[in-house]
Parts: sequence; C-alpha cells; structure tokens
Amino acid sequence: MALSFHSSALLFNSTPSIPLSPFKQQFPNYSSLCVRCSTPSSSNQQSESQDSNSNQDAPKKKKKKRLSEQSSWEAKDAEGNDYLYRLGAEADNMNIAVGARAGVIDSLFAGNFLGKDSDIVFDYRQKVTRSFAYLQGDYYIAPAFLDKVVCHIVKNYISHLMNAKVPLILGIWGGKGQGKSFQTELIFQAMGIEPVIMSAGELESERAGEPGKLIRERYRTASQVVQNQGKMSCLMINDIDAGLGRFGDTQVTVNNQIVVGTLMNLCDNPTRVSIGQDWRQSDISHRIPIIVTGNDFSTLYAPLIRDGRMDKFYWQPTQEDIVNIVCRMYEKDGITSDEVATIVSTFPNQALDFYGAMRSRTYDQSILKWVEDSGGAEDIGRRFLRQRKKGELPVFVPPEQTIEALLESGYSLAKEQQLIMENKLSREYMKNMDE
Repeated sequence: MALSFHSSALLFNSTPSIPLSPFKQQFPNYSSLCVRCSTPSSSNQQSESQDSNSNQDAPKKKKKKRLSEQSSWEAKDAEGNDYLYRLGAEADNMNIAVGARAGVIDSLFAGNFLGKDSDIVFDYRQKVTRSFAYLQGDYYIAPAFLDKVVCHIVKNYISHLMNAKVPLILGIWGGKGQGKSFQTELIFQAMGIEPVIMSAGELESERAGEPGKLIRERYRTASQVVQNQGKMSCLMINDIDAGLGRFGDTQVTVNNQIVVGTLMNLCDNPTRVSIGQDWRQSDISHRIPIIVTGNDFSTLYAPLIRDGRMDKFYWQPTQEDIVNIVCRMYEKDGITSDEVATIVSTFPNQALDFYGAMRSRTYDQSILKWVEDSGGAEDIGRRFLRQRKKGELPVFVPPEQTIEALLESGYSLAKEQQLIMENKLSREYMKNMDE
C-alpha cells in the first residue's frame, strides 16, 4: 500500500493533463500543503546511517561537569535523592514574614518606597517572649522564693556539669492569690531572663494535638532565644492544674493526654524536641527549664509530678513576707510599716491579693464623684468616648490613702467573703447535690 501510494502521488505530481485549477481554487496554498512523498532512497538510508552513528556516539558524550565534588547544589543523600530538597522537607522553618531588610535580601527587592528596613507584616507578628517592661518600681521578692527559682534555673543550665539527675520542671503550688506568678516574673526581670509564658487556656483546643504541638513550639522558641539572642530563657505555664487537673467527674480529653505526654517527654528528652518534621541527628535544642504554677497538684497525673521529672515547691508566705510585700505596695501612699502590720494583723489568713483589693476599693468614692463631674451616669458611654477624644474629660483626683479608709474597705471585702461561705446558694438551686 505504501508503494502504490507513493507511486500515485508521484504520478499526480508529474502528470500535466490533470487540471489543477479546482484544487487551487479550493486550496490556494496548495504548494505548501503538498507533502513530498517518495520511495525509500539513498537519502533515507543515509539518515538511518546517521542515526545509527549518533546512537553509537551517545555513550561517548562527556558527562556534565559538576560545580564541585562538595557542592551542596548537586549533592545527593544516601538514597540518591536531592540533598537540599530533603533538608527543606525536614526543616521546620515556615518563616514567610521576612520583610524587606537591607543586607538580608537583594537591594533590588528591598526598594526605597517602604524604607530600607521595612517589615510589611510587623503588625501581624506576635511576640511570644515576655520582657516585663511594665514592671516599674521597687518590689519585694521573698528570699525563699528567690532561692528556689534561681537554683532551679541555674541547675538546669549547668546540668551537663553535674553528675546528678536534674528535674526539668519546677512546680510552684499553694493557695490562691499568694503571688506565685508575680513573684516569678519579678525574678525573671531581676535575672535578665526573657521567658516564654503560657496559660492554662492554651492547653485545650478543638483540634486534636494542637496544644501539645504548641508546647513544643514554645519550648523551641525559648531555645532559640538562648541561641540567637544570647539571653537566658525558660518556659512558664501558669495555673496548669486548671487545664490538666481532674476535678470530680471531669472528662479526660485527647489533648489532656497529649499535653501530659509532651511534658513527660520533654523531661526525659530535653534536647530532642520535634514539632512534626523529620528527625535530624544534628537537630539539638538547648535544655530549657520549665516552671509551672498551680493551686493543687494532687489533681495532676501522678507520673508527671514524680520527683525525677518535677521539683515541687509549696509557697506559703510568712507573716514577715506579707508585711514586706504590702509595705512596698502602699509605699507611695505614705502608709508606714507599723500601719501595714496593723492591717495585716486585723485581717489574718488572707491572701496577698486581698490587700491589693483593699487599696483598689478605696478608689470607689472618687470614681463615683468623677462620674458625676463628667455629667452623670446617664449616657456616660457616648459622652465619655466623645470627651476623651477631644481631651475634655475632667481631671481624676485619686483619694488620699489612710489607714481608716483601708480598714473600712477591708471589712467590706471580708463581709462579702463571709456571705459567700454562709449562704452557699448553690445548695438552694441544686437540691439533689450531695452534702
């Protein structure tokens, strides 16, 4: 069939008696549409021989010259895969918020319209670490509290020099409102530590595994503070028993189990922390001490608080500690240490936040007077916002603190506490509640 086709096409091209005008009318580009067909000839044989010669010469082609035997751009791992691609798959760096910083990226991309050191996502970046710039003034730190926290932090940083088992977690527990978190923050400020602080509200999520991953990320963030900024750091979790404690018939969720398992794993392997990427032998984190606060550690999972993992410290301030702390609290008000001792002895067995609430309640009458000077309680919201914007608000005069006013507010607070304990309206609302 191929030979007859070639011969007929040859005859068609060579016979002048066949009218070509109809084809030219239908196909004006006839000459360009015609396919040259011919029988196999020497030209085909020559092309075949050239192809065979090229195939024979193919193995003789020179290999592509590599940039260097040690070049990472063309390196392969043990399995023959691209080395740089594997590193990218293993790495946890998802930093897409670099911004345009001169000297970091090419000047062509930095530009001048945003400035040399502009950061286009500055408003969207959250600073995880805490610097305590708001703690201004002179505060009292209890010596026993200071010794315990400082010893735990230093002991973890020099654990490689010690021939002893060092617990990674320090659990500070005690009554409510005794200043556990505040005293710890004061110590951080005094030591120049930039910690990563979490709360119990971050230990639960609608996504399974998210809180455990968050703890590992915050732990690695504290490790990066040590490595990149040259500052000491630690991870602090406030009110951990509120997020992990078991009260009555409280259900245990998957996130509770994962968080407990994550903290236990950090205690057992403090320098190998994964946040989901593949393990790398060189991925070693700094050992970061962990400090947790709570009210009742008996509600926590027992293996987590065992002595090898957690060092416990029960904080109950002494009478001397309470007087010294309250003295610093009332120092600017002109209250003497003898008057503070009278206040503390008048209201014994009260937490430290009680004495702060006393001072806050003395402002009530001054605030009500300021509201009246601003136009009264009617339409206070709209008037307050408008006058604040225009700077027309009246001057607020704080009250003069006296021991009589402080004792009066203290009696009022103690009465409210007593009413709550005596009435217990929950028993009226739930008649079937066990005694």
